[in-house]
Amino acid sequence: MRNDVFLTDVERFFDENEIIVSKTDLKGRITYCNDVFLRVAGYTEKECLGQPHSLIRHPDMPRCIFDLLWETIQSGREIFAYVKNRCKNGDHYWVHAHVTPSRDKGGTVVGYHSNRRVPDRKVLETAIMPLYDNLLAEERGHQDRKSGLRASKAMIRSLLEDHAVDYDEFIATL
Repeated sequence: MRNDVFLTDVERFFDENEIIVSKTDLKGRITYCNDVFLRVAGYTEKECLGQPHSLIRHPDMPRCIFDLLWETIQSGREIFAYVKNRCKNGDHYWVHAHVTPSRDKGGTVVGYHSNRRVPDRKVLETAIMPLYDNLLAEERGHQDRKSGLRASKAMIRSLLEDHAVDYDEFIATL
């Protein structure tokens, strides 16, 4: 369904009063997506349900950010992150995502829930885009994907240690 080579370099936007919502199972397969998600990403509900959420992953997103996201939510914690997503037609859109574990009545994590809002453009352009460009360059500067991921994870860990914060705190202070 995806063609990772085809990118338009066209950015899409959504209204600041809108929220993009999706839910996944524990493996990251989409179980729900709202109309805003479908409209902005350019998919139908039928095309999304049961598919991995990585369906909308933009190849210019550093893998270490997704690794950090998964590590955080799989530990039962929430995370805030800026994410560049890919539309079906190759366009892209930026979001400020809040991803949380979904729990059953007994407290067991049964999936994940994500609300995405319009990102702060100033933060995006002055802090996030340059950071992600550096992380991505590090990832792509290695002969294999695993080495690149390890190196970019070390970069983000070092950045967080230098600021003496976890990722959420870092994002909130930008």
